[in-house]
Amino acid sequence: MRIRILAQFALAGLVGLSATAQTVKVDSKVSTYKKVSGISGNLNSIGSDTLNNLMAYWVEGFNKKYPNVKIQVEGKGSTTAPPALIESTSQLGPMSREMKNEEIDKFEKKFGYKPTKVAVAIDALAVFVNKGNPIKSLSLQQVDAIFSKTRKGGQAKDAKTWGDLGLTGEAANRPLSLYGRNSASGTYGYFKEHALFKGDYKDTVKEQPGSSSVVQSVGSDRYAIGYSGIGYTTSGVRAVPLADEKKNGGAPFEATYANALSGKYPLARFLYVYINKDPKKPLDPLTREFLKFVVSKEGQEIVVKDGFLPLTAKMETEELTKLK
Repeated sequence: MRIRILAQFALAGLVGLSATAQTVKVDSKVSTYKKVSGISGNLNSIGSDTLNNLMAYWVEGFNKKYPNVKIQVEGKGSTTAPPALIESTSQLGPMSREMKNEEIDKFEKKFGYKPTKVAVAIDALAVFVNKGNPIKSLSLQQVDAIFSKTRKGGQAKDAKTWGDLGLTGEAANRPLSLYGRNSASGTYGYFKEHALFKGDYKDTVKEQPGSSSVVQSVGSDRYAIGYSGIGYTTSGVRAVPLADEKKNGGAPFEATYANALSGKYPLARFLYVYINKDPKKPLDPLTREFLKFVVSKEGQEIVVKDGFLPLTAKMETEELTKLK
């Protein structure tokens, strides 16, 4: 979901909520999950690596309420979710981006209706540098010049060294060490669309198999820069405040909850779980209850503990209507 959609919920979400991801509290109006009887069976989850840890934690919490339920989680990238849903090898399709039109078309051709998209958390997709890097902020146009060889963002000069980004002294002549995700990743696709303005990645970007690998690499490389979900932040890295030169007067904004909800942080996004729900039939009870747990207060507290950003009560209400 695009940033402007997040902004629609800002007034409802900002009241009483902390400004930073580290001290975020779940909206007090988000509902408490109520256990129901008769829930058992198996589910498979195939999709996003960004959501992999969250899915595992949600499953752990859900199993405490329903010990007879078995849910297997596989997180190799958002691109793996649509075919798994189409082939019915999974019932849950976590994705860190929205499905592409061609993915939706393939699903609809098979089933005669579109997949159902459930927002389960908010992410401030972060551009990370090593904790010792003094750079204060970057514009999206600079980020494009760092990671893209096509520079569709309009930056005239290619960014090859830290000096090209304004650093002086020893760092000025040091080349940028670029880390990113592989093409199976929804984060790869989202970053390509929104930070690279649909341009092409440089060949020098070192593609990593997972979000944690990107952050670990940046944390161990003083002159590195990479992108990953905010939930993968470690003590070895720092999320750089980002600006869009064409919005908000070009001012940079930190990757905080308040800035994500307001739309000021330019790489805020929803994280999703896609499901196969026939609009003419009720959703199967196990899938329904798992997703109700995910968007509930307990599920959203897990979101916060994992370093991501929770849904507001208004968002929860909207997602629950999709599960009937």
